[in-house]
Amino acid sequence: MSGHSKWSQIKRQKGANDAKRGALFTKLTREIITAARQGGPDPEANYRLRMAVDKARANSMPADNIKRAIERATGSGGDAEQYEEITYEGLGPENVAVIVATMTDNKNRTAAEVRAIFTRAGGSFAPVSWQFEHRGLLSVPLKGSDPDEVSLAAIDAGAIDVGAPDDGAILVVTDPTRLESVRSVLIDAGFTPETAEVSMEPTTKVEIGDERGARQVLDFVERLEDLDDVQTVYANFDIPDALMEQLEASVVGG
Repeated sequence: MSGHSKWSQIKRQKGANDAKRGALFTKLTREIITAARQGGPDPEANYRLRMAVDKARANSMPADNIKRAIERATGSGGDAEQYEEITYEGLGPENVAVIVATMTDNKNRTAAEVRAIFTRAGGSFAPVSWQFEHRGLLSVPLKGSDPDEVSLAAIDAGAIDVGAPDDGAILVVTDPTRLESVRSVLIDAGFTPETAEVSMEPTTKVEIGDERGARQVLDFVERLEDLDDVQTVYANFDIPDALMEQLEASVVGG
């Protein structure tokens, strides 16, 4: 698991009982609204909406909230909410490449807020998307299943890679065009993914070996993620396990 992915997981665990859950629900709601507006309100016929709903459920978003978000997307006239999807690219601390995916109803505000965080961290906007590739990601809870059986089922279904068990789940990596087919095969085999999403995965990584640099990078990414209009931040840093455990202790303990 990359440094950014691991850190995001740590923060989700810490944020389970704090005020950031409300901000997370806002971001999940925007994704549901946008997906429903683009492909219709039926998750079975709209794959992007189904992924958004699955992600919301995985983050314990109440069913009523999910239902209301879909209804808000299909409102008539001025009642229907609309967000524009805009992506920003740049370099942050330690020369880390970052892609910031946003959904906004005011692109001037969003651009200014994102740029300010880059500038404050000594970074700048720059083309970096060539350092990433689109990948489908599925998180499959083991729930007592044999990890080897899950891995074999995923590979047979066409997965590109399967990670080692981590926190009771296996991460399955696919070509984005095969995400749905791999998901369906896993479900038929009795291994239902908890989440499925299309991600931007780095092709090369920047190793961060010292605590000061790691904290600067993590603080920079967290400031971006805390912006209301930011949905997802992709970054190509990697932090050694020992250092990540040290940082995790300071976050969970704090």
